[in-house]
Amino acid sequence: MRSFLTMLGIIIGVASVIILVSLVNGYMSSVVENFSSMGVNQMTVRLTNLSSRSLDVEEMYGFYEEHRDLFAQMTPNVSLMATLKRGNDTLSATSVGGYSEEYLDLKGYQLEQGRNIQYADILSRNKVCVIGYYVAQELFGGTQKAIGETIKVNGYAFQVVGVVKRQDESDLDEGGTDDFLWIPYSVAVKMARSALIGNYIFATADVKNTDTCKELLEEFLYQEYKDDSLYRVTANSEMLDSLNEQIAMMSAMLGGIAGISLLVAGVGVMNIMLVSVTERTREIGIRKSLGAKKRTIMQQFVIEAAVTSSIGGIMGILLGAGVTEAAGGLMGIDVSPTPAAVAISFGVSVGIGLIFGYMPANRAAKLNPIDALRSD
Repeated sequence: MRSFLTMLGIIIGVASVIILVSLVNGYMSSVVENFSSMGVNQMTVRLTNLSSRSLDVEEMYGFYEEHRDLFAQMTPNVSLMATLKRGNDTLSATSVGGYSEEYLDLKGYQLEQGRNIQYADILSRNKVCVIGYYVAQELFGGTQKAIGETIKVNGYAFQVVGVVKRQDESDLDEGGTDDFLWIPYSVAVKMARSALIGNYIFATADVKNTDTCKELLEEFLYQEYKDDSLYRVTANSEMLDSLNEQIAMMSAMLGGIAGISLLVAGVGVMNIMLVSVTERTREIGIRKSLGAKKRTIMQQFVIEAAVTSSIGGIMGILLGAGVTEAAGGLMGIDVSPTPAAVAISFGVSVGIGLIFGYMPANRAAKLNPIDALRSD
């Protein structure tokens, strides 16, 4: 029982490290996965157009065509605050935006029904739209029923020409990934009552060329604006790298906090081993009087401390893995014990047994055989 109570501190310490680090990594991995689905190869351009210095769509497309070997897609981005209506049904949280015909490929989506926005729609400013799966279900009762129907966006009538395949298989909620409506950017600009577009989205042909693409964009924009405060180029890959650094820092911090309990457990191991040395003083004297060397006595107690810590570490791993899986299920995220956390926590637990077991072992090894034999 005393040995088990000694191991209990190590069990709790190891389990705490595994649970905390694994849950944080699992949760943050889901965040990174969602962020990656936005397009790691994408970069956004935000412009501040002035009367004296500005860029129009044709100039941005000119740059894009000049570097088609580096860029896969490009689209203007015109966001609208809009309400969708069909009869008595209304949607107010739907993401509405104006884009080019390349936006579907840029997002990596596929059509469920109908067609995509075409260049002819942009050129002629046709009031057509492509909607998400949620919008089709809520306003029309199905994807097939939506094609060819009319939907009002801030009072303007648009014909539904396409429905995008469902993206979120688990949830179909208002404001979710399937709740959107796309219209030609030329129509969106008119609805926004803006002469110039200030936002663009570029997708690189290869993520490895992100830095090169960003430099080319910034060089082009500086030539036009002569003031780097009037534009901003943000690459999603840079944001992802920053997010991964923060995840690693948070995992290390939480692992360190949980690791404090292992230090406390080490003190418990040392105390129990000191008690053990005191209780077995006569046994040590008998062994030394029969020829046992100092290192033999030391090995006996160090190994005993290491075995106690190792068994506690193994039990802590099993407990941590079980709690991690259960907590992940309750939180609705995919979580598994992090191999690094398991290895480090177990290594630390064994190391603690050796370090904190050395002092009692050294004390036992130094006992004088005659004095030890006199002990009651």
